[in-house]
Amino acid sequence: MVDTHAHLDACADAPRAVLARAHAAGVDRVVTIGSGITSCRAALETAADDPGVFAALGVHPHQAADPDADKLEELRGLLENPRAVAVGEIGLDFFRDLAPRQRQRELFARQLSLAEEVGKTVVIHCRDAEEDTARVLEAFGGTVVLHCFSSPGLLSVALERGYYVSFAGNVTYPKAMELRECAARVPEDRLLVETDSPYLAPQPRRGRVNEPANVVYTVSALAEARTQDPDQLAARLDANAAAAFGLP
Repeated sequence: MVDTHAHLDACADAPRAVLARAHAAGVDRVVTIGSGITSCRAALETAADDPGVFAALGVHPHQAADPDADKLEELRGLLENPRAVAVGEIGLDFFRDLAPRQRQRELFARQLSLAEEVGKTVVIHCRDAEEDTARVLEAFGGTVVLHCFSSPGLLSVALERGYYVSFAGNVTYPKAMELRECAARVPEDRLLVETDSPYLAPQPRRGRVNEPANVVYTVSALAEARTQDPDQLAARLDANAAAAFGLP
């Protein structure tokens, strides 16, 4: 199985220990996320140490007013690393508003341009910003992954444009009926699964620190929501991740 989104540098335990538990659970590939230049370098270091780890590199919308927002040339250099498979997570967050919205929009657009220049998939963060996210993405011609999908209002755009839609542990929560309904509507070849570790532990591990090994619970919940065989869905999810990120 593949966990397509984990912040390994934010986990309580060292990446090597977290990954050992993931491998024991049958999770053999992980896309770890770099948020900001220092985090991006850490992600690449982790990827260099484990052949099953790949990196998505970007400046998070929360950091849009930080110095790293002006270091996209440095980010470009890091994206040349063969272990870098995507630009992300990037996007808009109008829920927490930790950076001015216009700065977020500008940074988002600049990183989309960078992704097109280097030919990388983009991993999108969207909270309470569906309309703006759809508008900024409209001109982007590359592969789009909607990370930790929690924006039902964006689903019709995703389906129309052929985006990948990735679900995290929150889809397993008892009150997340609408998310499970969304998961059932995503075409089989556009569905992805992630943990967003160390956040959003799935229901069987809720209240604990999340980690890639727990992606198995989300796969199970997605299979139930879609009335599919869990093993067959897991195989399909692996194939989708390989296609979305160019994984071996």
